[in-house]
Amino acid sequence: MAENNDTQAGAAGGQQGDENQPQFALQRVYIKDSSFESPNTPTIFQEQWKPEVTMDLNTSHTALGEGQYEVVLQLTLTAKIGEKTAYIVEVQQAGIFVVRNFDESRQGQMLGAYCPNVLFPYARESVDTLVTKGSFPPLMLAPVNFDAIYQQALERRRQEQAGEAEQQNH
Repeated sequence: MAENNDTQAGAAGGQQGDENQPQFALQRVYIKDSSFESPNTPTIFQEQWKPEVTMDLNTSHTALGEGQYEVVLQLTLTAKIGEKTAYIVEVQQAGIFVVRNFDESRQGQMLGAYCPNVLFPYARESVDTLVTKGSFPPLMLAPVNFDAIYQQALERRRQEQAGEAEQQNH
């Protein structure tokens, strides 16, 4: 027993020494908002099921406290057969994350790419559940490369800032 207590005290002491080490933790995952619309039921069920599905994806984060953030992944999917909308499903999948002691660029990547990547499987499952409860065939979303999306957003911001700086110089 005493040996076990010494080990626990050593581990606690080690954690105090690592106070400035990068820390990442998922504290909670939840649905912030969800909706399902099927404006053309029941006639849409008589159509041959070959929908065109589009997906809009957005991410955002809000600081909650010291190193604690809410990250929200918003997915909006629209399935159409010709001009008729079969369904529109929207899910805002959120999580509370601890992201501490990362340099600014790495922290941005954690909040803008890594956290949404963690949330995506939960959002995908929520979308699939809503679609099947609407009596439509399951919709399995393909994986999303959040790192590429984050890099594209950074590049767009850089180009916008360069354009603004150029306008100010003229």
